[in-house]
Amino acid sequence: MQGCVTPIRPAFGRLQGLTCGLRSVCQRKDTKRNTSKIHKKKENHALSCPLIRYVVSNDSFSPSAQSLSRRILLPSPRMTKCNYCPRYCSINEGTFGFCGVRTCQNGQIVLLAYGQNTGWAIDPIEKKPLNHFYPGSQVLSFGSIGCNFDCRFCQNWTTARSHNLSLLKKKNTPEEIVALAKQLQCQSVAFTYNEPIIWSEYALDVAQLCRLEGIKTVAVSNGFISNEKRKIFFDQIDAANIDLKSFSDEFYRKYCRGRLEPVLETLRYLAGQSSTWLEVTTLLIPTLNDSDTEIESLSKWLVRNLGAETPVHFSAFHPAYQLTAVPSTPAQILFRAREIALATGLRFVYTGNINDPEGQTTYCPQCHQTAIARNQYKIDEYNIDTESCCRFCGQTIAGQFNEKTT
Repeated sequence: MQGCVTPIRPAFGRLQGLTCGLRSVCQRKDTKRNTSKIHKKKENHALSCPLIRYVVSNDSFSPSAQSLSRRILLPSPRMTKCNYCPRYCSINEGTFGFCGVRTCQNGQIVLLAYGQNTGWAIDPIEKKPLNHFYPGSQVLSFGSIGCNFDCRFCQNWTTARSHNLSLLKKKNTPEEIVALAKQLQCQSVAFTYNEPIIWSEYALDVAQLCRLEGIKTVAVSNGFISNEKRKIFFDQIDAANIDLKSFSDEFYRKYCRGRLEPVLETLRYLAGQSSTWLEVTTLLIPTLNDSDTEIESLSKWLVRNLGAETPVHFSAFHPAYQLTAVPSTPAQILFRAREIALATGLRFVYTGNINDPEGQTTYCPQCHQTAIARNQYKIDEYNIDTESCCRFCGQTIAGQFNEKTT
């Protein structure tokens, strides 16, 4: 055994007092004198992945809540750094990174979930949500387990917050995924339900084959990806919906165990340096990220950095995971958010997770006629021509469109 090993309480997904440096782990004699210094070090290194790993117990290689114990490990020559997200986890041989699906084997970072998924479904593209990317088309959606965030309000927590590989019920090669999409007449394939960045090797192999077959690809992502991998990942993706959890770094730290700035960097990259179609979603949680001030600041930033024609979705929160005591988002909050965002100059602002035809309709920014009328995920009216222009006035509508809906 190398260095000291300190047991930590076993409940997966919950851990306070993350530590990264050796000083905060081992220095005990001068605790009182160095308390403020140690706390400052913890704060500064919250994302340079703490040396806390999921250690497989018994002889199982399935990291479930029952088969894992958390431990703090001192650095060793056997640790390998994962550079897929800004945590930069240093992973010891046979243990796991923060996401729970990336491990170290023979000094190499390995994705254990490659070729496996929790199941697939045929969805309307609007469910991702993407309102300006081939509206009315079908998308083959599938996902995995784990995440590089730990959102206390996670709406897909049963898989996204699980590290149990036994939940990966289906095994599909990239070739099989593409064949299935063609068989089911899906215009695109979506990497969704949990964070695709953590299983990007699998996603990118699927994406490359999809591109050869004329099938589009979609990533529903938190945008928390490293500078090294951002271009590699998103340049193979045709459309992305990025979850902007809040416009507050404090919110990201407290409720997601993450940071805001890497997400903003991803948004700037997608809008300014990539051909990937971009839409943005913010889940509004009562009293936590739904103030008029925050919504206005967020919207103004989007206009300045992404452009006024970037579609934005404000979605309703429903009690889940660790925020079951927080009530669902009232519809009036979403109506108000949409009103504020439109006033800042954003042209396409939508509401989600509620029945709101007005807030789900696409209006031409020039003549204000209905370009696409939606009833939740069903399209009732479609007035965009083959040149992506409004049929009433000829104004170009930002997005990628079919001649007619399916």
